[in-house]
Amino acid sequence: MNDRPPVPPFTQETAIQKVRGAEDGWNSRDPERVALAYSVDSQWRNRTDFVSGREEIVALLTRKWERELDYRLIKEMWAYGENRIAVRYAYESHDGDGVWWRSYGNENWEFGDDGLMRRRYSSINDLRIEESERLLHWEAPGPRPADHPGLSDLGL
Repeated sequence: MNDRPPVPPFTQETAIQKVRGAEDGWNSRDPERVALAYSVDSQWRNRTDFVSGREEIVALLTRKWERELDYRLIKEMWAYGENRIAVRYAYESHDGDGVWWRSYGNENWEFGDDGLMRRRYSSINDLRIEESERLLHWEAPGPRPADHPGLSDLGL
């Protein structure tokens, strides 16, 4: 069995666990690892990119992390239903010229009975920031430490 717990139907607790698991995966900046959380035929909208399946997810994430350097992400569960979770997030990264960005987004997720994400729709806005304005500080790549503030605690 290839279940990816927690699986639907979600409770508030299991939805929060799913969101934190996704955050930890993305903070690994390992496209192959991240892609395993999605069904083999997963459908994505990410900014202006529309991708289908794990191979395209890996390719998109590889391109993403080649240009978004020192990437750190925090996700927060916004709402949940039986097999859906709405998430808001913010991440910080810099480009090849050393310009820092904070990117804010919202995602809608839909899961299969096995707990793999079948659909991911993401809308993202970017804000140029000074390095001194960064709020996401931990050793990366790697998960956000348990004692690091979340989005709401940071006023994001």
